[in-house]
Amino acid sequence: RIGAYISNLSVSMMDPNHFLMIMLSRFELYQIFSTPDYGKRFNTENTNKDVVQQNNTLIEEMLYLIIMIVGERFSPGVGQVNATEEIKREIIHQLSIRPMAHSELVKALPEDENKETGMESVIEAVACFKKPGLTGRGLYELKPECTKDFNLYFYHFSRAEQSKAEEAQRKLKRQNREDTALPPPVLPPLSPLFASLINILQSDVMLCIMGTILQWAVEHNSYAWSESMLQRVLHLIGMALQEEKQHLENLNEENVVTFTFTQKISRPGEAPSNSPSILAMLETLQNAPHLEVHKDMIRWILKTFNAIKKLRESSSTSPVPETEGNIIEEGSRDQDKAERKRKAEIARLRREKIMAQMSEMQRHFIDENKELFQQTLEELATSTSRVLDNSSTVSDTKLTALGPKQTRVTERRQVVTCILCQEEQEVKVDNRAMVLAAFVQRSTVLSKNRNKVIQDPEKYDPLFMHPELSCGTHTGSCGHIMHAHCWQRYFDAVQAKEQRRQQRLRVHTSYDVENGEFLCPLCECLSNTVIPLLPPPRGLFNRLDFSDHPNLAQWIRTISQQIKALYILRDEETASKSEDLILYILKYGNIILPKGFRPDFQPNLYSESIKEMLTTFGTATYKVGLKVHPNEEDLRVPIMCWGSCAYTIQTIERILADEDKPLFGHLPCRQDDCLTSLTRFAAAHWTISSLSSVQGHFCRLFASLVPNEKSGNLPCILDIDMFHLLVSLVLSFPAIYCQDFSGVSLGTGDLHIFHLVTMAHIVQILLTSSTEENGMDQENPNGEEEVAVLTLYKFLCQHTGSALKEMSSGWHLCRSIKAGIMPFLRCSALFFHYLNGVPAPSEIQVTGASQFDHLCSYLSLPNNLICLFQENGKIMNTLVESWCSDNEVKRYLEGKRQAISYARDSNKLIDLPDDYSCLINQASNFSCPKSGGDKSRAPTLCLVCGTMLCSQSYCCQTELEGEDVGACTAHTYVCGSGVGIFLRVRECQVLFLAGKTKGCFYAPPYLDDYGETDQGLRRGNPLHLCKERFKKIQKLWQQHSITEEIGHAQEANQTLVGIDWQHL
Repeated sequence: RIGAYISNLSVSMMDPNHFLMIMLSRFELYQIFSTPDYGKRFNTENTNKDVVQQNNTLIEEMLYLIIMIVGERFSPGVGQVNATEEIKREIIHQLSIRPMAHSELVKALPEDENKETGMESVIEAVACFKKPGLTGRGLYELKPECTKDFNLYFYHFSRAEQSKAEEAQRKLKRQNREDTALPPPVLPPLSPLFASLINILQSDVMLCIMGTILQWAVEHNSYAWSESMLQRVLHLIGMALQEEKQHLENLNEENVVTFTFTQKISRPGEAPSNSPSILAMLETLQNAPHLEVHKDMIRWILKTFNAIKKLRESSSTSPVPETEGNIIEEGSRDQDKAERKRKAEIARLRREKIMAQMSEMQRHFIDENKELFQQTLEELATSTSRVLDNSSTVSDTKLTALGPKQTRVTERRQVVTCILCQEEQEVKVDNRAMVLAAFVQRSTVLSKNRNKVIQDPEKYDPLFMHPELSCGTHTGSCGHIMHAHCWQRYFDAVQAKEQRRQQRLRVHTSYDVENGEFLCPLCECLSNTVIPLLPPPRGLFNRLDFSDHPNLAQWIRTISQQIKALYILRDEETASKSEDLILYILKYGNIILPKGFRPDFQPNLYSESIKEMLTTFGTATYKVGLKVHPNEEDLRVPIMCWGSCAYTIQTIERILADEDKPLFGHLPCRQDDCLTSLTRFAAAHWTISSLSSVQGHFCRLFASLVPNEKSGNLPCILDIDMFHLLVSLVLSFPAIYCQDFSGVSLGTGDLHIFHLVTMAHIVQILLTSSTEENGMDQENPNGEEEVAVLTLYKFLCQHTGSALKEMSSGWHLCRSIKAGIMPFLRCSALFFHYLNGVPAPSEIQVTGASQFDHLCSYLSLPNNLICLFQENGKIMNTLVESWCSDNEVKRYLEGKRQAISYARDSNKLIDLPDDYSCLINQASNFSCPKSGGDKSRAPTLCLVCGTMLCSQSYCCQTELEGEDVGACTAHTYVCGSGVGIFLRVRECQVLFLAGKTKGCFYAPPYLDDYGETDQGLRRGNPLHLCKERFKKIQKLWQQHSITEEIGHAQEANQTLVGIDWQHL
């Protein structure tokens, strides 16, 4: 700045022509501008490119220096400005490059002697603040009215910044449908001491320099100039015109305008050169096809010239002689119109020619492929009529998801495309397998007891899920489809590549090939297995239904007989170990089998390719869910598959409920495809498992509701998650049904299982309900439903030894049942929708108060759920009595143990204080638990459970699976089954961890007043909680997307891969 001030002062005291001659001499350009035919010497044949480039660069630098000397007058003393206007100009030009955050803007602005920028006092006058969204920062954007003050040659711009600013401003003008000229801004008047500076622009030497460069541009095949040089000349001409216009507008009687730049550029050159005037050359350049980018600027110059001319004519102070300006103006306008008209006509003719060519090509193609087009039209007509028929049938009928009255919907052909080979294939049972990339992970997102740990996974029995949902198995997918053999080749190639990489460089990657992990070939989402795509599995078992539909009591009796026969067969088989025993017993009739029951029948439904993929995904679910080595022969594999299906549906239902979204219609395609494939897989997996083991699972599951003499030690009704039980029963039932040829439909069994589990859940809700009678207005205290539920409650009281508290009204109980059973009904609707493919009615695709009634209708339930007990009174009295007589139920009612009450509250991340200083105070009082009261250097808060940990410290390292790990990594295995979300308090930084080798840092939910995070607390601005950002982190956790987020972050930033996350 001091150098610019001294230059301004020196030039203001010198003759302008003398100063410019010194400049030409110092830049060694005098010879160039004094040689008349310099431009013609340089042609394509004999051009020394290095000399030309050097000369052009020198001329550009000299012109830039002249722009600086004349234009940079925003310093107090040089121009008639104050410090505020100087700061405004700095801000305007920084925001001209791009919108900036507060911290970026502060760094970019010059500081005064007090290390302050003074930005706060003027920022609102020139910029508007755009608040941050869920990502990014709050940004200052330049106000539209301030763009006129933009100067392309602002002296604080670097070359890169100048280029970015120019591009941004031109783009903005194009968006506003303005011409793209970037004229110099109107500058403040110079102070009296520096007033003579402007005379440089109208000096003879300056006019000679301008005219010479424009002449080079006009000459054909001239290589002695550059576009940057021409742009600077046009900018200087624009500055001179702005000065003259400003002088004329501020004219009064006492002043005489001595700045007559327009008159000087209108005069042609003198003899002997007789060169055209600068104005005439500008007119010539306006129509030059090789200067399209400068056309708008030249047009602006000519327009401004004429505006100044009119100002002079209206002023009486100095009559303007007739020049060629008028003629040039009119000629310019006429030529411009003619040029535009000619170009429009050329474009129209070209469009017509292209359209004609396209039409001819289409006709030619159709003629060559007449048969193909005819076939396509016929198929389209057939499919359209079929769709119309189906839609009319479905819309006119009440939609029912299960049971004998299940709505029949014709399954359309499912044709999918492999992302690897781009080949299309229909999904059929006898085709090659198609698969979805998937990621299976253990989860505690729904857990009500994170302290429960499986001590010995090899001996753990996962058949019954506890209502605490302490640890589930979640399956997610990106939704991208591949052939099974294409995926296998891709995965083998990934394995080979990683083996070579490890030999060269011992570093972690964002995925662990040894654990079966890979990145989706298309979207690079982390995956560790694949789900096979299957047609609807239930349709494969729908035999001809020719019997009456048995009621619940008859169905339970039949199933109990079949189970008894299976037990006898199994005992006999175990005793004799004879393969021909079953045939022998059937032949001689030692066992009386139920009618139509054929235990020797073995189904075989799928192709070998599909069976292989069923085994692959089932084994992956088993391995991840139990943290054991893969073993496809283990009897628990189908149980883990059913559990993953149930748990994934429960997580989706909770997400939709928390966001107050309807149950259907708002799932992303990837989740919809995942649930469809996962449910169909879980329903088909029993076909590749040991039939006797699946039948054994069904017998034990069924015995938890309908006890028999061989039921053994089973959990009580309070210790079973009813939705997991429903899914496992429904998906294992075909193992019994496939041997039943009595004519009873599979839908009848599904319906009775669902009704039985629903009634058990109602009893669960009533036993664990903490309903208190209060003074609330009761809508209908003596209605039919209220009386029925009160009768059931009294029956429960009778069989629990009056341990339940007395209730005088059924109204509160009805409300408790409806609220408690709603999540179960919503999960069941999702499950049967994806299992049977019946579309959801429109009423439950929107939120509303009548959701309960519509769900009941869709699920073949009466609106009054107590009717289930009344319709099956005798059998249900027996079952309810057996449920209530369990010792664990009695212990709970006596207050000796705890039980989950319904509906379960959704889990959320911990509540954070609004002011970040509260967290800092909390962390400052936290001492390392293992170092005798010393302060922790890196206190870290678990956002899932609220535990404060001593992270990144040797003192709190523990051993996990034979390795030393930090406190956070160890905590993730206790709190989140290997996945954790933490807030590093002193760094104000969110930490995501997954396993021992994966992690990333994430933007914290705390922002300052300018919408920026302050990771590391370097700026020290007060921070406040942004609830939207915290909700986004919570949503990532609820959607099980933490591992996916880590994978994307590590792929985008390879430095994250090298961090030893296990030591944090």
